[in-house]
Amino acid sequence: MKFVVKQEIFEKMPNACFGVVVAKGVDNGKVYPLINQLLDECIQSTSRQFEGKKVKEEPDILPYREAFRALGINPNKYLCSIEAMFTRIAKGKGMPHINPIVDLGNAISLKYTLPIGAHDLGVDDKDICIRLAQTSDIFLPFGGNVEETPDMGEVVYAVGHQVRTRRWTWRQSEHGKITTKSSNIFFPIDGFTNLNINRVIAARDELEIYLRQIFKCETSVGLVDISHPEMDL
Repeated sequence: MKFVVKQEIFEKMPNACFGVVVAKGVDNGKVYPLINQLLDECIQSTSRQFEGKKVKEEPDILPYREAFRALGINPNKYLCSIEAMFTRIAKGKGMPHINPIVDLGNAISLKYTLPIGAHDLGVDDKDICIRLAQTSDIFLPFGGNVEETPDMGEVVYAVGHQVRTRRWTWRQSEHGKITTKSSNIFFPIDGFTNLNINRVIAARDELEIYLRQIFKCETSVGLVDISHPEMDL
């Protein structure tokens, strides 16, 4: 199984880069107080950081809004995941604790102001690709039971014709969702080589350290960009 970013994506976003963390042998069914504490601290820090500010105008958020426009996505209608998280917290709504792996990813995402996804590797052995949507693609929204058809040419994370994330970093699917039974996990960290690659690498490395320390699992890391468009998972 590989993580592959198709050339058609780099034609639209030549400076895109993707930090990669893979964790294998996770027990996601336990309670880990350190993760709960870490997420709560990051939520509180984010709340202070964005108090009285417009999230969409912040320097760390603007590149993602601009990238959405370059991809033909309206950033006012479809928020990048990190903008959506910060907006929710800035409005005083906090964030729910979901399960340890999701909570850890969210904490690191908030700390470094970066979109971080999490995908269960145990449900399919095909490559995970970032590509443009195709006619046979299907998407099942979180909590839904009716499949959608992504727009043609929309940037998606996909496994075969099963779309895992629509509109690049907008919304993930029920397919590949992290549950308490998930044990092999793929985390993509979306950034830009010319803007925030140092934060991408720092977030990647800190996430790996927490995974090894807390879950005692096997981990591997990498970086995918225009020069290295794929990685063995």
